[in-house]
Amino acid sequence: MVFAAVSLGWLTGCQVLTTPQLDQYDATLDQPVPPSMSPPRELEKVSLPAYRVEPPDVIQIEVLKVVPLPPYRLEVYDVMQIDVTGTLLDQPINNPYIIDAEGTVNLGPAYGSVRVAGMSIDEANEAIRRHLLQILKRPVVSVRLIQTTGMQPVSGIYLVGPDGTINLRQYGQVHVAGLSLPEIKVKLQRHLSQYLDSPEASVDVVAYNSKVYYIVTEGAGVGDNVVRVPITGNETVLDAISQIRGLSQLSSQKIWIARPAPHGFHCEQILPVDWNAITEGGSASTNYQILPGDRVFIAEDKMMTLTNVVAKIVGPFERAMGFSSLSVSTIRNFQSLGQGLDNGF
Repeated sequence: MVFAAVSLGWLTGCQVLTTPQLDQYDATLDQPVPPSMSPPRELEKVSLPAYRVEPPDVIQIEVLKVVPLPPYRLEVYDVMQIDVTGTLLDQPINNPYIIDAEGTVNLGPAYGSVRVAGMSIDEANEAIRRHLLQILKRPVVSVRLIQTTGMQPVSGIYLVGPDGTINLRQYGQVHVAGLSLPEIKVKLQRHLSQYLDSPEASVDVVAYNSKVYYIVTEGAGVGDNVVRVPITGNETVLDAISQIRGLSQLSSQKIWIARPAPHGFHCEQILPVDWNAITEGGSASTNYQILPGDRVFIAEDKMMTLTNVVAKIVGPFERAMGFSSLSVSTIRNFQSLGQGLDNGF
């Protein structure tokens, strides 16, 4: 992946963590990041590489020219642009004309209709010229197709499927996973050339779903929380924490970024975050830029963890004692009621 390759420069000399235990991370957080590993941060951001489309991204395709390969046979309700020179002065022929349900085009009151359905463009041109020769001396006819009814439109929004392809319906499937937008454009135009004459397309991404980062919050003994956030290429640690509306009462201020290693490397980068410096002092030194695949880890508050663990241990006994107290109280109430009945009350 290109995004992983971008991180390679920042991972030079990265630390190998064989057993990712919390105490190892704690030791790492106390150490400054070596200069050779200095990652981008709030005031030193970098542009990410050209976006590579992956499932389940959503792309928008606009095909600006949809003309079928010749020889195309005209069909009912196709639209042709017909231009003729040498016509009657008060009845020019230079408009779009639709082929009606009978397969003919009506050129006007003075010229009548000509049947063109089932013909190629050249054949329709010649049929119209022969028809006009019955009325005009030397007509010069030009015919071109501007809209077809039999050709399904290509323009639209497409989801990149799990197999990395987009489904163009009658035009088949095109594999786009791992390609940049210019590469998709070239591949799409080459594919559509099997069906269309010199197609011209534009491609854009409308939903960046495949490149994400994760915010992992320890739950202080009551279960961790993971939030998956699409990346735009401009986020920092502060932006990430704002996605979860700040730190909860279960969290400490011990935060770091766990950056995965590129494929083939057995190392990872741990970037400690000084939360107080970022929020209270406006420092940008540890407000790192988030990269695709990053894990923003928020450690739990140890006191809250201890409280929750103690509550888990003591809770069953408290419930048992409460049930016992309720049982004793109920028995005593029944005994008091029985004594009252025996005394005539």
